[in-house]
Amino acid sequence: MKKILIALAAITTIAGACTKLDVTPESQYTENNFPKTAGDFQALIGPIYTQLASKYAIEYFRMQELTTDELILPGRDGNYDDGGQYRQHHNHTYTPDHVNVKDVWEWGFGAINTCNRVLSNIANSTMAETDPSRISSVAEVKAMRALFYYFMMDIYGNVPIVDTFPVKDLPKTKPRAEVFQFIEKELKAIVKNLPVKNATNPIATYGHPTQGMVYALLAKMYLNAKVYTGAERNNETVAMCDSVIASKRYSLDPVYADVFAPDNGPATTETIFAIPYDPLLLDGNQFTRHGIMAYLWPKYGVPNNLSISMSATGEFYNLFNLPGDDRNATWLIGKQYNLDSTPFTIKLPKTDLDASYTGPKGDTVWQLEITKDIKMTGKKPFDVGNDYLARCMGVRSIKYYPDRATTAATRMSGNDMPIFRLADIYLMKAEAIVRGAAATTVNGEAQTALVLLNKVRARAKAPLATTVDLDMLLNERARELYWENWRRNDLIRFDKFETEYPIPGDVATSGYTPGMNKDTRRRIFPIPTSERKLNVNLEQNPGY
Repeated sequence: MKKILIALAAITTIAGACTKLDVTPESQYTENNFPKTAGDFQALIGPIYTQLASKYAIEYFRMQELTTDELILPGRDGNYDDGGQYRQHHNHTYTPDHVNVKDVWEWGFGAINTCNRVLSNIANSTMAETDPSRISSVAEVKAMRALFYYFMMDIYGNVPIVDTFPVKDLPKTKPRAEVFQFIEKELKAIVKNLPVKNATNPIATYGHPTQGMVYALLAKMYLNAKVYTGAERNNETVAMCDSVIASKRYSLDPVYADVFAPDNGPATTETIFAIPYDPLLLDGNQFTRHGIMAYLWPKYGVPNNLSISMSATGEFYNLFNLPGDDRNATWLIGKQYNLDSTPFTIKLPKTDLDASYTGPKGDTVWQLEITKDIKMTGKKPFDVGNDYLARCMGVRSIKYYPDRATTAATRMSGNDMPIFRLADIYLMKAEAIVRGAAATTVNGEAQTALVLLNKVRARAKAPLATTVDLDMLLNERARELYWENWRRNDLIRFDKFETEYPIPGDVATSGYTPGMNKDTRRRIFPIPTSERKLNVNLEQNPGY
């Protein structure tokens, strides 16, 4: 079913950035040719979703996760270093010239520019302003624009507000609190013009903004309001979460793994808003390529040219310590086995297995073993070496279960990536209550923070908690929401973004020296140099 939505989104690929806001369009739709029908509106909106998919699960993912303990991407004898961009994320030493800093800015403001262009086209439509299709299309585009503005506000803090197309004057940087107010006002104005989730025909609303998506986004904003504006808004967080829960449109899927499987989609009951990836029709998801241990490709039926790059820090993996928790099974660690439980073995030269081996030459049959500790060699920056033992350092994830439809050509996955889902709503409401908001009764249930936490744990078959505090909720968010682009956001809100998580192993012999930049101003990224050269009205964030 999701291929229908993907095909619509892929009608046109659009690109652009804040640097192109003042360009006069070479062609435009006119009231004589487009748009006139509801179908025209949807075709016009499609490129916005293509833009969203393009970088959310790669470049944006790296900025949100590589800067935390959830993800590490070390060098392998120089491979995967890519100019040091990953270790700069790890150590919070990114600069205005960092490739992700530039690309994500262009991605976000390119999408905002596209939204503004589409709204301009709709404004010129001959369809009556009171037509329901026109009203809902405007609301859909403004909701997407607000979502992109949220991403930009969260990542860069102080950004320009642009809501017209074309733009005659180069925009000025606005304070983060003002951007927050702009997004909030936009969302409140359009929420009732959006549909609710279609329970009988989920594909009708899947992957599109709904009232539930707006309430979820507002809840996320209010939960982080102290970070963004300096003032807590926990009661409003609860109110927005209650709006989602009270709708009765969402429920936790019985099996945690199903939420992230390659065939996830409209039938996933807890998804509020997701990106419907497809390895052929809408790419941008590389979890199969980078997340698993590539040598296991025969076991999972995926291409043999995948990567060995991404893993978790050992400290983060240690959080998966609840007995019976289904989420523990989303990691690959220790000796590996085939699906029939026989050892997964590789025949290889002994020196390929262990570069330090000095014994008799020849081959060995080795049962692949993934180890938790990541030990730097000290020979190259942030590098673990490149023999098989080194390549298997670091726990690997199969949360986004390897997609057998991944092709050797693109190495893209079809697992849809959730942006908002019900489990996050439960945990956000629980946190807001612990932070001082009043507990509420929804759908006849008294929902305390403990009740909400245990809803999430019960689905995962983890032991139920008897008490709840903020540290427990942060750890539960780690277990439940890892690799969903929320860890940086969470750590900043909990004032733990600067907590240094050393590489496991003996620092004295590993060659790795901890060196995180703990300046709290690095909780937001710099404005790219390339953008400031083109727009002198953009002020650099403090600390850069």
